[in-house]
Amino acid sequence: MPCTDDVRDEALFGLKVLLIATHPIAFKGGALLLLGKWRITLLFDGWKAHLAVLPTKRKYKMATIEEQIKALEEEIFNTQKNKATEHHLGKIKAKIAKLRAQQELQKIKGGGGGRRYYIKKSGDATVALVGFPSVGKSSLLNYLTGSKSEVAAYQFTTLEVIPGVMKHKGAEIQILDMPGIIKGAARGKGRGREVITAARAADMILLLGDVFNYNLKVLERELYEAGIRLDKQPPNIHITQERKGGIIVRSTVPLTRMTEFEIAEIIRAYGIVNANVTVREDIDTDTLVDFLAGNRVYIPSLVAINKFDLRYGGIEDKIEEDLGRDYLPISCATTEGLEELKDHIYETLGFIRIYLKPKGGKADLEEPLVLLDGSTVKSVCEHLHRDFVNLFRYALVWGKSAKFPGQSIGLDHELQDCDVLSIITKRR
Repeated sequence: MPCTDDVRDEALFGLKVLLIATHPIAFKGGALLLLGKWRITLLFDGWKAHLAVLPTKRKYKMATIEEQIKALEEEIFNTQKNKATEHHLGKIKAKIAKLRAQQELQKIKGGGGGRRYYIKKSGDATVALVGFPSVGKSSLLNYLTGSKSEVAAYQFTTLEVIPGVMKHKGAEIQILDMPGIIKGAARGKGRGREVITAARAADMILLLGDVFNYNLKVLERELYEAGIRLDKQPPNIHITQERKGGIIVRSTVPLTRMTEFEIAEIIRAYGIVNANVTVREDIDTDTLVDFLAGNRVYIPSLVAINKFDLRYGGIEDKIEEDLGRDYLPISCATTEGLEELKDHIYETLGFIRIYLKPKGGKADLEEPLVLLDGSTVKSVCEHLHRDFVNLFRYALVWGKSAKFPGQSIGLDHELQDCDVLSIITKRR
């Protein structure tokens, strides 16, 4: 607004009062003065003072966490994205991640957050059906598992998480029919936060669309905002906090997307001031922020497009162009592609088969124990009986994971597909 002579005189008078009352060194680059109905901002550049006079619209108070996050997100939106600003944006993202963690902690301490879905995991793995309303999730669950999830031709039929179990190739896979997700779900719209929280515990996410609603990038964005990283591995970074010495960054691979200085600055923005950092992959700012946040989950995914019995001309090319990834065409009405979908779910989960051998006996090569890839001897013990871990003495293994046939191993030994395992326990 125009600065009239009266306004300028009033502001200069306030400036004189402020300068008399306060030593100039206390300004440290600027000061804020509220004088009557005017807000006066003083910015000092050397011995020069820049004066900005604006109307006072409201009383000033400490910004809430939500307001701080919004302000930082606006700064990201208004900042041009290029190599020169990447470091600055990374520091802002680190601050946002830290604020979101504080926000979630406040909700937990306050006992709020509203209604949540609590699903007991069962079977060998859990798959979450995530999709828009009315794309056929309930129909798919009913076919895969024989469950009776309500089906109707209108949106939001499923209001609860409906579980079912699919038996395939010796594995029992829990399938969760989730309520439909809409845009803004990660911020709580349409009970989306509760749905996504339940999906975070899944071993795989099946993204489901149909030939009329296949813009699954909206779903992927909502999952990303909620801290779910699809088809990615956790960053190979190790941070050891120290009492002094600053931040020392070491890398075992060439860093092409960030410098060691930029890595240290973003770590410092997250509140760590002394640490030894080892980076074992070529990371970018988003990857580093994900690691620092500490609440990201990394889940494999699969895409299926339903209602292909109603496909129309050119839809296959449109879906492929929009998704930018492989997908499986299916139809719950005609069962087209559903058996193939079972195979894809099994393969994406990455099961391994373990053949058990009793002490002094022969291995059972007919009915293997089916577990997720990466399972250990401890996983087998927990699967067989709750007391096996406490009674465990040692185990013998034959197969790909053994250095030699009949190797003696402990609970932490990681098994591989088709291993033969013999567990030796203490006498009760």
